[in-house]
Amino acid sequence: MGMSVGSGASGDDDNGYKPLAEINVTPMVDVMLVLLIIFMVAAPLMVQGVPLELPKTSASKLGTVKKPMVVSLSPDGKLYIRDEEVTPQTLVSRLMEIKSQEGDGIVYVRADRKIAYGDVMTLLGKVGESGFSRVSLLSQPSPSANTATN
Repeated sequence: MGMSVGSGASGDDDNGYKPLAEINVTPMVDVMLVLLIIFMVAAPLMVQGVPLELPKTSASKLGTVKKPMVVSLSPDGKLYIRDEEVTPQTLVSRLMEIKSQEGDGIVYVRADRKIAYGDVMTLLGKVGESGFSRVSLLSQPSPSANTATN
């Protein structure tokens, strides 16, 4: 069960075969890189799937692009839904009407920085009162935040 090293005639172990006890990972890394490149090239081709001839239909497309629902409060206190000016009294009814036509979505609320915090909270309350459950506040990033991340 032993292994013979060298010829044994010279008795000199320095010139004989010594087993290497390290694992050489270079060939494994080479194979993995080749496989990675093959998968990177083949992945976009697999997205296409099986070539089929799909039947024609007269149904309309399901995914229509809707304009985002943006409610704005200008510095002079005027309210806007998208580009349409509304009064504070008609805001809730107009939002409910739009919700019944377009469904529930995200309402983006924009307000000028000079508007009082209480007025913005009142606007948020009216948006919630109209039945929209997802509300997002829009802001503009400060220039110092952009330079810190770059």
